[in-house]
Amino acid sequence: MSGTGVLLLLLLTSSIPVIAVFLWFRLARYPFSPVRFSAALLAGAGSFFPALLFQNLLADINSAFWISGKWGPVANIFIRIALTEELSRLIVLAALFFAVSRFSRRKEPAEDAADVPAVTLAGAAGLIAGLGFAILESAVYGASYPGNTLLRAFTTAPLHGACGFRVGTSIEIWRKNPIRAVLRFLTAVVIHGVYNFMLQTDVARFRIVAILIALSALAAAAAAIRSGMRSE
Repeated sequence: MSGTGVLLLLLLTSSIPVIAVFLWFRLARYPFSPVRFSAALLAGAGSFFPALLFQNLLADINSAFWISGKWGPVANIFIRIALTEELSRLIVLAALFFAVSRFSRRKEPAEDAADVPAVTLAGAAGLIAGLGFAILESAVYGASYPGNTLLRAFTTAPLHGACGFRVGTSIEIWRKNPIRAVLRFLTAVVIHGVYNFMLQTDVARFRIVAILIALSALAAAAAAIRSGMRSE
């Protein structure tokens, strides 16, 4: 198979969770339009690039300090990887929410979404953005380690989706409760970091726990979205 064919296969495999969520939203008739879905997906994919930039900057600046010290591996996982990826998602999602808010002022909101809590819509957008991020990350990683593509598609994608949900809701609740918003964002970083830390060990049971963390966090996010969407 050619390099282009392999890349397309990786992208298709990484897109499976996104397709599943899109079908879920359509079949459940949630008031989340395809346009909004696409915007959140593109925002999440776009957040991959600032995350990569932040990670490279931290590697260059701090390689002689905490990255190479005693706590280097932990700092690398929780700060250089987990924190930068969630922070990038936060920045891009905040910009998206601001743009949507400005656009909504010029146009009446759709009636079918009027009764859905804003935090639910923000969480749904964050979930989709996380899956968008995972598409690019899994494709890039899979190009180097094709044998692990399916594993990442079905574990890392749920992890990014669950953390994206938390980041999205943290943005929405910021004005009303900043402390809660910060804690919500930090839980996304912690979940992300613990998952990465356990997945990189050679102990099989730790890897299983990492997968369970990703899936349970995604299930909690999905349950919250389902409850919020039906609260109308």
